[in-house]
Amino acid sequence: MQPINTSPTRKEKYCCFFTLLSIYITTLHPLNSPSNHFPLHTTIMAKLFLILVLTLLAISMLDQATVIAKGGHHHHDYGPGSLKSSQCPGQCTRRCSKTQYHKPCMFFCQKCCAKCLCVPPGYYGNKQVCPCYNNWKTKEGGPKCP
Repeated sequence: MQPINTSPTRKEKYCCFFTLLSIYITTLHPLNSPSNHFPLHTTIMAKLFLILVLTLLAISMLDQATVIAKGGHHHHDYGPGSLKSSQCPGQCTRRCSKTQYHKPCMFFCQKCCAKCLCVPPGYYGNKQVCPCYNNWKTKEGGPKCP
């Protein structure tokens, strides 16, 4: 059994920081201050708006940090691990749609997709974008994946 990691992630630390910052900012100018020239509801709305803006800023910074951490890309269309297993049937239907051997193509494509979590683009070839799919061979040494 592996120990559970309970330390906060960077995302959790940022959210905590911005929450505390927004609470601090809202307490800088108390509502019962004698120098308060604005009506009570205007001050509350301004503080809520400030909290909303800070929260949206924090979320956009976290999203950008996540994109940078992943190498600058949100999602790869092809390649190892680019699919979820639930996406395999649709991708294999596309891959096998132009072959006269549809049934065996679908069988092996889905088997390969389940293992590699990728299906090459197009109807034929392009296996270089999916090394696992390309390198899985039959006992005779031929390609296992269509």
